[in-house]
Amino acid sequence: MTFIDSPLSQTIALAGGDLHVAVARSDLPLGALCGFASRRNPKRPFLFVSKVLGRHLPVRPQVMRMVHRRLAAKLPADLPGPVVAIGMAETAICLGQGVFEAWRGGSGREDGLFIHSTRYRLRQGLLSTFEESHSHATSHLIHQPAAAEDRALCAACRTLVLVDDEASTGATFVALVEANRQAMPNLAQIVCVTITDWMGAAKRAEIMAAMPVPTTFVSLLEGGYTFEPRQVTPPAMPNVTGDGAFKDDLIPVNWGRLGLRRPRPLPAAALAIRVKAGERVLVLGTGEFVFPPFQLARRLSAMGADVRVQATTRSPILEGGDIDGVIDFADAYGDGIPNFLYSTRPGDYDRVLVCYETPPSTAQTALIAALGAEPVFFNAIGDLRT
Repeated sequence: MTFIDSPLSQTIALAGGDLHVAVARSDLPLGALCGFASRRNPKRPFLFVSKVLGRHLPVRPQVMRMVHRRLAAKLPADLPGPVVAIGMAETAICLGQGVFEAWRGGSGREDGLFIHSTRYRLRQGLLSTFEESHSHATSHLIHQPAAAEDRALCAACRTLVLVDDEASTGATFVALVEANRQAMPNLAQIVCVTITDWMGAAKRAEIMAAMPVPTTFVSLLEGGYTFEPRQVTPPAMPNVTGDGAFKDDLIPVNWGRLGLRRPRPLPAAALAIRVKAGERVLVLGTGEFVFPPFQLARRLSAMGADVRVQATTRSPILEGGDIDGVIDFADAYGDGIPNFLYSTRPGDYDRVLVCYETPPSTAQTALIAALGAEPVFFNAIGDLRT
């Protein structure tokens, strides 16, 4: 990977071409927020790799919490209510809930609901579906909230807060709003939240004009990009689309897919974990199950351990650039698709905790063996969907 020019204007040589980025505004340095890599995806062969998200790279929970708070501070406390915040699967689920929690705590508001999109079907009815055209798995589902009062809140929603890790074209935000417009007839305002916003001023204005109600964008960085592809044979993209079966038996607890006013408490299995001061610990979420592992990581960090947070993913990425090492293994949701862990190698930590919302029978033995990890199962608290 080659950087040219200055910290505000760089060219990154990737497997499929050259990515040119320019920073217009940034609360934190580009190098602290973002790196770059190559996707195994011919539709979009480049990837902005967040260094503060806790997904493709390990991150201290304190850094993630700082990002949540910084973004939440950009949201007005007096947003027209009710407020519905949607985190985008799978990458921005923890980010979305973290921002929502920081905003709710800072504002003291009780008329808000967090929900995240998902790629897993449940028997609960759907609020909407939408497509993320450039993604490795394009279809997103948003289920109806489980509680009647939360369904009523959604129907009365006046402010919709959409959270994603980055924005490059804004098309996903437009698709998400269009999908939910009929279900939210009172919608009066939209806020799009990202860590990095690469749309550029002209595209951002175009997206704002396409929205049905006044829309604002908040981020920690604004910039623009261009990509110049090279004539190379694109790497094969593995099939990471699920089987479409109902997953209720594998996902017995609502951790956010069916709407939450507040985070669920951690189960006894997680609360019982103890760590030593200075112990190097990785808390690893799995797929869409990411916010409760983040909560666990914060708890263990408070005990004095040197903790990092990361998560497995179905996103196929080439090694190189800011991706240093790839471990692949079967998913934990019965789809028979590959999942991946990036930039973490055996021996990097004294202890690795792999966190599951699915039953013990789904434990990813290849991953656990490769890292010498301990599985932690969060589903033992029973069916708390309602």
